Amino acid sequence: MTAALPTRRVTVGGVTFAADLPFVFVSGPCQIESRDHSLRLAEHLAAATRTAGVPFVFKASYDKANRTSGLGRRGIGLDEGLRILGDVRDAFGCPVLTDVHAVDQVAAVADVVDILQIPAFLCRQTDLLLAAGRTGRVINVKKGQFLAPWDMTAVAAKIESTGNTGIVLCDRGASFGYNTLVSDMRALPIMARTGYPVMFDATHSVQAPGGLGDSSGGDRSFAPVLARAAVAAGVAAVFAEAHDDPANAPSDGAIMLPLEWIAPLLAKLVAIDAVVKG
Repeated sequence: MTAALPTRRVTVGGVTFAADLPFVFVSGPCQIESRDHSLRLAEHLAAATRTAGVPFVFKASYDKANRTSGLGRRGIGLDEGLRILGDVRDAFGCPVLTDVHAVDQVAAVADVVDILQIPAFLCRQTDLLLAAGRTGRVINVKKGQFLAPWDMTAVAAKIESTGNTGIVLCDRGASFGYNTLVSDMRALPIMARTGYPVMFDATHSVQAPGGLGDSSGGDRSFAPVLARAAVAAGVAAVFAEAHDDPANAPSDGAIMLPLEWIAPLLAKLVAIDAVVKG
């Protein structure tokens, strides 16, 4: 492995991602369901992170393009989704993050959203990475379940080639046999050797892709365990989707955290983070 590059700090909307700073909490529902629902969840999450003293980024997707089945609910759509994300940012003063799945979505999303997320399945799509990089927005790239952590060096280099170094690298587990993911905590410091801040996606790491036949399953009870381990490893950010009624959510219901879990989890993560980062 190559030696670590100087640690970069990536700042957006008053929030800074860095290995030597308190972790950022990225959270929200899997997909945007309505304006009222998004604002209600954002209000709860903003209050919990404010109480914990944790920087907060709101995340939700206007389109879930990689559903297991063609019958899966994909989301509210680009135009309405972007309006809602803008409303969340205006109401709570937090940066907002959403996925982009195609080059022709990038410009419209970058006009509204602070952080563009490249989904794990698309992390090697060169044209998408270049288009996202050229916007100048911060880019969060999820490591594909099929990639080794050191392969993310080449992914970051594609975005760097546009002159954009506002990059965050995110781990969400690795494929292990069929319908199963595992999290190798060694991946986090290995990815950090790029010099870029590293985020750990605690909820998607406990997903069972396609595990329910026509949709994905998983076990949310393990997400706090993995989040604690990732913070102990020194990550710059933790990603955990949350919902007020996970059992009836249109997607990722098995892995999203109930809202009442958030405050206790943040308290534990803050304590671990303080020990690790001194």
